[in-house]
Amino acid sequence: MSKSKLRSKILNLRKKNLYKKLSLYPERIYQFIKKNKINFKNVGGYYPCNYEIDDLKVLNFLRNKGSNISLPIIRENNQMDFFEFTNSDPLKINKYGIAEPISAKKIYPDIIFVPLVAYDEALNRLGYGGGFYDRYLEKIGKIKKIFKIGLGFSYQELKKIPIDKYDKKLDLVITEKKIIQ
Repeated sequence: MSKSKLRSKILNLRKKNLYKKLSLYPERIYQFIKKNKINFKNVGGYYPCNYEIDDLKVLNFLRNKGSNISLPIIRENNQMDFFEFTNSDPLKINKYGIAEPISAKKIYPDIIFVPLVAYDEALNRLGYGGGFYDRYLEKIGKIKKIFKIGLGFSYQELKKIPIDKYDKKLDLVITEKKIIQ
């Protein structure tokens, strides 16, 4: 099945499952990060939309443990960078309908929480098709090592995601039921 057909199928499934109150467990994620000695000084997240799994509780939990939190801002030429975000900061809505921080302080995350449409056990991710995260991960990978965590629902797991040379693997996928590494 093509990426676009898989994307459409999973997005419809995610919309239908909206009524289920599925969530992540911030304490469990924090314990995993600490146990594996993953640097979490600077954490990049996302503002959930399109029925994505909500990472805001995890981000707030990590902020309370000393992390600097950042959210992406989409730039010209489909580029993306992460900028500081606190709970008291105002947000603006971009041309895709996604909330972005107004902050001018760029942050290079040590950990990045990546939204996904689908994933597989080999830690491949199917995104929305714009390539924003793949381009960002390629760019930041030249600056520093970053730990990439995909966040999704267990029902978004597929047997195998079709990939191409531009797709970046995740280091970990966390769902409401399990951690895949």
